[in-house]
Amino acid sequence: MIKERTIRLIKDWTLPVSMSTGALLYLIFAFTPQLEEAAMFFDPIFDAILPMFMFFILFVTFCKVDFHKLRPVTWHLWVSVFQLIFIGVLMGLILGFTMTGDSLILMEAILMCVISPCAAAAAVVTQKLGGSLEQMTTYTFISNFITAMMVPICFPLIEKGANMTFWAAFSKILYEVAVVLLVPMLLAYIVKHHIHQLHKKIISIKDLSYYLWGCSLMIVTGTTVKNIVHANTTVTLLFAIAMLGMVMCVVQFAVGRFIGHYFDHTQESGQALGQKNTAFAIWMAYTYLNPLSSVGPGCYILWQNIVNSIEIWQKRKTNSLSAS
Repeated sequence: MIKERTIRLIKDWTLPVSMSTGALLYLIFAFTPQLEEAAMFFDPIFDAILPMFMFFILFVTFCKVDFHKLRPVTWHLWVSVFQLIFIGVLMGLILGFTMTGDSLILMEAILMCVISPCAAAAAVVTQKLGGSLEQMTTYTFISNFITAMMVPICFPLIEKGANMTFWAAFSKILYEVAVVLLVPMLLAYIVKHHIHQLHKKIISIKDLSYYLWGCSLMIVTGTTVKNIVHANTTVTLLFAIAMLGMVMCVVQFAVGRFIGHYFDHTQESGQALGQKNTAFAIWMAYTYLNPLSSVGPGCYILWQNIVNSIEIWQKRKTNSLSAS
Protein backbone atom coordinates (compact mmCIF):
# COMPACT_ATOMS: atom_id res chain seq x y z
CA MET A 1 0.00 0.00 0.00
CA ILE A 2 2.79 2.41 0.98
CA LYS A 3 4.75 1.44 -2.14
CA GLU A 4 1.75 2.14 -4.38
CA ARG A 5 1.15 5.52 -2.73
CA THR A 6 4.83 6.44 -3.17
CA ILE A 7 4.74 5.51 -6.87
CA ARG A 8 1.52 7.49 -7.33
CA LEU A 9 3.04 10.50 -5.56
CA ILE A 10 6.10 10.42 -7.83
CA LYS A 11 3.90 10.11 -10.95
CA ASP A 12 1.65 12.99 -9.88
CA TRP A 13 4.53 15.26 -8.86
CA THR A 14 7.32 14.18 -11.22
CA LEU A 15 8.54 17.72 -11.87
CA PRO A 16 8.96 18.95 -8.26
CA VAL A 17 10.43 15.55 -7.28
CA SER A 18 12.98 15.87 -10.11
CA MET A 19 13.92 19.44 -9.14
CA SER A 20 14.21 18.61 -5.44
CA THR A 21 16.34 15.55 -6.18
CA GLY A 22 18.66 17.50 -8.48
CA ALA A 23 19.15 20.31 -5.95
CA LEU A 24 19.66 17.89 -3.04
CA LEU A 25 22.17 15.72 -4.90
CA TYR A 26 24.23 18.76 -5.92
CA LEU A 27 24.32 20.10 -2.35
CA ILE A 28 25.34 16.70 -0.97
CA PHE A 29 28.20 16.32 -3.45
CA ALA A 30 29.26 19.99 -3.17
CA PHE A 31 29.47 20.17 0.62
CA THR A 32 30.71 16.67 1.46
CA PRO A 33 34.54 16.69 1.26
CA GLN A 34 34.67 12.90 0.86
CA LEU A 35 32.61 13.18 -2.35
CA GLU A 36 34.70 15.94 -3.97
CA GLU A 37 36.51 13.58 -6.36
CA ALA A 38 33.24 11.89 -7.33
CA ALA A 39 31.67 15.31 -8.00
CA MET A 40 34.56 16.28 -10.29
CA PHE A 41 34.22 12.93 -12.09
CA PHE A 42 30.47 13.19 -12.68
CA ASP A 43 30.35 16.90 -13.62
CA PRO A 44 31.50 16.51 -17.27
CA ILE A 45 29.41 13.33 -17.61
CA PHE A 46 26.21 15.17 -16.67
CA ASP A 47 27.12 18.00 -19.06
CA ALA A 48 27.34 15.42 -21.85
CA ILE A 49 24.22 13.49 -20.81
CA LEU A 50 21.86 16.50 -20.79
CA PRO A 51 21.88 17.10 -24.59
CA MET A 52 21.29 13.37 -25.06
CA PHE A 53 18.23 13.51 -22.81
CA MET A 54 16.86 16.50 -24.75
CA PHE A 55 17.48 14.65 -28.03
CA PHE A 56 15.59 11.54 -26.90
CA ILE A 57 12.76 13.60 -25.37
CA LEU A 58 12.16 15.30 -28.70
CA PHE A 59 12.62 12.12 -30.69
CA VAL A 60 9.99 10.28 -28.64
CA THR A 61 7.65 13.30 -28.75
CA PHE A 62 8.01 13.74 -32.52
CA CYS A 63 7.28 10.03 -33.04
CA LYS A 64 3.70 10.88 -31.97
CA VAL A 65 3.37 13.93 -34.26
CA ASP A 66 1.17 13.93 -37.34
CA PHE A 67 3.59 15.72 -39.67
CA HIS A 68 0.81 16.62 -42.09
CA LYS A 69 -0.70 18.89 -39.42
CA LEU A 70 2.43 21.02 -38.86
CA ARG A 71 1.22 24.43 -40.05
CA PRO A 72 0.96 27.94 -38.50
CA VAL A 73 -2.34 29.01 -36.93
CA THR A 74 -3.63 32.41 -35.82
CA TRP A 75 -2.65 32.19 -32.15
CA HIS A 76 0.97 31.62 -33.21
CA LEU A 77 1.01 35.15 -34.66
CA TRP A 78 -0.38 36.86 -31.55
CA VAL A 79 1.86 35.01 -29.09
CA SER A 80 4.88 35.94 -31.25
CA VAL A 81 3.78 39.60 -31.31
CA PHE A 82 3.51 39.75 -27.53
CA GLN A 83 6.93 38.15 -27.09
CA LEU A 84 8.40 40.86 -29.34
CA ILE A 85 6.54 43.55 -27.37
CA PHE A 86 7.97 42.25 -24.08
CA ILE A 87 11.47 42.22 -25.58
CA GLY A 88 11.01 45.76 -26.93
CA VAL A 89 9.87 47.11 -23.55
CA LEU A 90 12.84 45.57 -21.72
CA MET A 91 15.32 46.80 -24.32
CA GLY A 92 13.77 50.28 -24.12
CA LEU A 93 14.26 50.33 -20.33
CA ILE A 94 17.85 49.09 -20.54
CA LEU A 95 18.93 51.52 -23.25
CA GLY A 96 16.69 54.43 -22.22
CA PHE A 97 18.03 54.50 -18.65
CA THR A 98 21.57 53.47 -19.73
CA MET A 99 21.61 50.82 -17.01
CA THR A 100 24.87 49.52 -15.55
CA GLY A 101 25.98 47.41 -12.61
CA ASP A 102 23.43 45.40 -10.63
CA SER A 103 20.45 47.03 -12.33
CA LEU A 104 21.77 45.92 -15.73
CA ILE A 105 22.37 42.38 -14.45
CA LEU A 106 18.82 42.30 -13.12
CA MET A 107 17.35 43.45 -16.44
CA GLU A 108 19.54 41.04 -18.40
CA ALA A 109 18.24 38.20 -16.22
CA ILE A 110 14.64 39.23 -16.89
CA LEU A 111 15.34 39.65 -20.62
CA MET A 112 16.64 36.09 -20.77
CA CYS A 113 13.35 34.86 -19.31
CA VAL A 114 11.52 36.58 -22.17
CA ILE A 115 13.78 36.34 -25.22
CA SER A 116 14.52 32.63 -24.80
CA PRO A 117 12.50 30.37 -27.11
CA CYS A 118 9.60 28.13 -26.25
CA ALA A 119 10.88 24.93 -24.66
CA ALA A 120 10.78 21.87 -26.84
CA ALA A 121 9.46 20.08 -23.75
CA ALA A 122 6.40 22.38 -23.86
CA ALA A 123 4.98 19.95 -26.41
CA VAL A 124 5.37 17.16 -23.83
CA VAL A 125 3.43 19.12 -21.18
CA THR A 126 0.80 20.25 -23.68
CA GLN A 127 0.20 16.65 -24.68
CA LYS A 128 -0.22 15.72 -20.99
CA LEU A 129 -2.80 18.50 -20.70
CA GLY A 130 -4.74 17.29 -23.73
CA GLY A 131 -3.61 20.05 -26.10
CA SER A 132 -2.47 19.90 -29.73
CA LEU A 133 1.00 18.39 -30.07
CA GLU A 134 1.23 19.52 -33.71
CA GLN A 135 0.40 23.18 -32.99
CA MET A 136 2.95 23.29 -30.16
CA THR A 137 5.63 21.68 -32.30
CA THR A 138 5.00 24.21 -35.07
CA TYR A 139 5.20 27.12 -32.64
CA THR A 140 8.44 25.76 -31.18
CA PHE A 141 10.09 26.28 -34.56
CA ILE A 142 8.60 29.78 -34.91
CA SER A 143 9.73 30.76 -31.41
CA ASN A 144 13.28 29.54 -31.98
CA PHE A 145 13.48 31.54 -35.20
CA ILE A 146 12.34 34.69 -33.32
CA THR A 147 15.06 34.11 -30.72
CA ALA A 148 17.65 33.53 -33.43
CA MET A 149 16.70 36.89 -34.96
CA MET A 150 16.45 38.95 -31.76
CA VAL A 151 19.50 37.74 -29.80
CA PRO A 152 22.15 38.98 -32.26
CA ILE A 153 20.29 42.31 -32.51
CA CYS A 154 19.77 42.90 -28.78
CA PHE A 155 22.88 41.51 -27.11
CA PRO A 156 25.52 43.73 -28.80
CA LEU A 157 23.44 46.78 -27.83
CA ILE A 158 23.49 45.72 -24.16
CA GLU A 159 27.03 44.40 -23.80
CA LYS A 160 29.17 46.64 -25.98
CA GLY A 161 32.12 44.32 -25.60
CA ALA A 162 30.18 41.28 -26.79
CA ASN A 163 32.29 39.69 -29.50
CA MET A 164 29.39 38.96 -31.81
CA THR A 165 28.54 40.04 -35.34
CA PHE A 166 24.96 39.61 -36.54
CA TRP A 167 25.56 36.79 -38.99
CA ALA A 168 28.01 34.92 -36.76
CA ALA A 169 25.55 34.95 -33.84
CA PHE A 170 22.58 34.27 -36.10
CA SER A 171 24.32 31.26 -37.67
CA LYS A 172 25.51 29.90 -34.33
CA ILE A 173 22.07 30.05 -32.73
CA LEU A 174 20.38 28.59 -35.80
CA TYR A 175 22.90 25.75 -35.69
CA GLU A 176 22.05 25.07 -32.03
CA VAL A 177 18.35 25.08 -32.94
CA ALA A 178 18.92 22.70 -35.84
CA VAL A 179 20.79 20.21 -33.67
CA VAL A 180 18.16 20.35 -30.91
CA LEU A 181 15.05 20.30 -33.12
CA LEU A 182 15.64 19.25 -36.71
CA VAL A 183 17.78 16.14 -36.21
CA PRO A 184 15.41 14.34 -33.79
CA MET A 185 12.45 15.42 -35.94
CA LEU A 186 14.06 13.99 -39.09
CA LEU A 187 14.94 10.77 -37.28
CA ALA A 188 11.39 10.50 -35.88
CA TYR A 189 9.95 11.01 -39.38
CA ILE A 190 12.12 8.21 -40.76
CA VAL A 191 11.22 5.84 -37.91
CA LYS A 192 7.50 6.63 -38.11
CA HIS A 193 7.21 6.11 -41.87
CA HIS A 194 9.84 3.43 -42.53
CA ILE A 195 10.65 1.49 -39.32
CA HIS A 196 7.16 0.61 -38.15
CA GLN A 197 8.03 -2.01 -35.51
CA LEU A 198 10.38 0.35 -33.67
CA HIS A 199 7.82 3.14 -33.93
CA LYS A 200 5.12 0.95 -32.34
CA LYS A 201 7.40 0.03 -29.44
CA ILE A 202 8.30 3.68 -28.77
CA ILE A 203 4.73 5.00 -28.74
CA SER A 204 3.52 2.02 -26.68
CA ILE A 205 5.51 3.23 -23.65
CA LYS A 206 3.15 5.64 -21.91
CA ASP A 207 4.59 9.04 -20.86
CA LEU A 208 8.14 8.04 -21.90
CA SER A 209 9.09 11.54 -23.06
CA TYR A 210 7.60 13.03 -19.89
CA TYR A 211 9.77 10.92 -17.58
CA LEU A 212 12.86 11.49 -19.72
CA TRP A 213 12.17 15.19 -19.31
CA GLY A 214 11.94 14.68 -15.53
CA CYS A 215 15.45 13.16 -15.57
CA SER A 216 16.83 16.04 -17.63
CA LEU A 217 15.15 18.51 -15.29
CA MET A 218 16.98 16.94 -12.37
CA ILE A 219 20.33 17.63 -14.07
CA VAL A 220 19.39 21.20 -15.08
CA THR A 221 18.21 21.99 -11.53
CA GLY A 222 21.48 20.73 -10.08
CA THR A 223 23.37 22.98 -12.50
CA THR A 224 21.20 25.95 -11.52
CA VAL A 225 21.84 25.41 -7.81
CA LYS A 226 25.55 25.24 -8.63
CA ASN A 227 25.40 28.63 -10.41
CA ILE A 228 23.54 30.20 -7.48
CA VAL A 229 25.90 28.79 -4.85
CA HIS A 230 28.95 30.07 -6.73
CA ALA A 231 27.41 33.42 -7.73
CA ASN A 232 29.73 36.24 -6.68
CA THR A 233 27.05 38.74 -5.66
CA THR A 234 24.70 39.74 -2.85
CA VAL A 235 21.78 37.70 -1.60
CA THR A 236 19.57 40.74 -2.20
CA LEU A 237 20.31 40.75 -5.93
CA LEU A 238 19.80 36.99 -6.22
CA PHE A 239 16.47 37.31 -4.39
CA ALA A 240 15.40 40.17 -6.69
CA ILE A 241 16.29 38.12 -9.78
CA ALA A 242 14.31 35.15 -8.45
CA MET A 243 11.23 37.22 -7.58
CA LEU A 244 11.15 39.13 -10.87
CA GLY A 245 11.61 35.84 -12.69
CA MET A 246 8.50 34.58 -10.89
CA VAL A 247 6.57 37.70 -11.93
CA MET A 248 7.60 37.29 -15.58
CA CYS A 249 6.67 33.61 -15.47
CA VAL A 250 3.16 34.34 -14.17
CA VAL A 251 2.69 37.24 -16.61
CA GLN A 252 3.78 35.23 -19.65
CA PHE A 253 1.63 32.21 -18.79
CA ALA A 254 -1.34 34.51 -18.07
CA VAL A 255 -0.96 36.56 -21.27
CA GLY A 256 -0.51 33.38 -23.31
CA ARG A 257 -3.66 31.82 -21.87
CA PHE A 258 -5.55 35.11 -22.39
CA ILE A 259 -4.59 35.11 -26.07
CA GLY A 260 -5.39 31.42 -26.44
CA HIS A 261 -8.91 31.61 -25.06
CA TYR A 262 -9.93 33.72 -28.07
CA PHE A 263 -8.93 30.84 -30.37
CA ASP A 264 -10.04 27.94 -28.15
CA HIS A 265 -6.42 26.92 -27.52
CA THR A 266 -5.81 28.20 -24.01
CA GLN A 267 -3.42 25.44 -22.91
CA GLU A 268 -1.27 25.59 -26.04
CA SER A 269 -0.97 29.38 -26.06
CA GLY A 270 -0.16 29.55 -22.35
CA GLN A 271 2.60 26.96 -22.64
CA ALA A 272 3.92 28.60 -25.80
CA LEU A 273 4.53 31.99 -24.18
CA GLY A 274 5.23 30.81 -20.63
CA GLN A 275 7.38 27.69 -20.88
CA LYS A 276 10.92 28.57 -21.90
CA ASN A 277 13.98 26.63 -23.02
CA THR A 278 15.84 27.60 -19.86
CA ALA A 279 18.87 25.41 -20.54
CA PHE A 280 19.38 27.25 -23.83
CA ALA A 281 18.76 30.60 -22.07
CA ILE A 282 21.37 29.83 -19.40
CA TRP A 283 23.91 29.05 -22.12
CA MET A 284 23.16 32.31 -24.00
CA ALA A 285 23.33 34.43 -20.83
CA TYR A 286 26.56 32.84 -19.64
CA THR A 287 28.18 33.13 -23.07
CA TYR A 288 27.11 36.60 -24.25
CA LEU A 289 25.98 38.63 -21.21
CA ASN A 290 27.07 38.99 -17.59
CA PRO A 291 27.34 35.38 -16.29
CA LEU A 292 25.25 36.34 -13.24
CA SER A 293 22.27 36.96 -15.51
CA SER A 294 22.11 33.18 -16.06
CA VAL A 295 20.61 32.94 -12.56
CA GLY A 296 17.41 34.46 -14.05
CA PRO A 297 16.51 31.58 -16.37
CA GLY A 298 17.91 29.24 -13.72
CA CYS A 299 15.24 30.40 -11.26
CA TYR A 300 12.65 30.47 -14.04
CA ILE A 301 13.03 26.67 -14.20
CA LEU A 302 11.51 26.47 -10.73
CA TRP A 303 8.60 28.83 -11.41
CA GLN A 304 7.55 27.39 -14.78
CA ASN A 305 7.62 23.85 -13.48
CA ILE A 306 5.56 24.79 -10.44
CA VAL A 307 2.97 26.11 -12.92
CA ASN A 308 3.29 22.93 -15.00
CA SER A 309 2.92 20.71 -11.93
CA ILE A 310 -0.23 22.54 -10.83
CA GLU A 311 -1.72 22.29 -14.33
CA ILE A 312 -0.95 18.58 -14.59
CA TRP A 313 -2.36 17.96 -11.09
CA GLN A 314 -5.56 19.81 -12.03
CA LYS A 315 -5.81 17.78 -15.24
CA ARG A 316 -5.42 14.50 -13.34
CA LYS A 317 -8.03 15.62 -10.80
CA THR A 318 -10.49 16.54 -13.57
CA ASN A 319 -9.93 13.19 -15.30
CA SER A 320 -10.47 11.33 -12.02
CA LEU A 321 -13.75 13.17 -11.38
CA SER A 322 -14.91 12.48 -14.94
CA ALA A 323 -14.13 8.78 -14.60
CA SER A 324 -15.91 8.42 -11.24
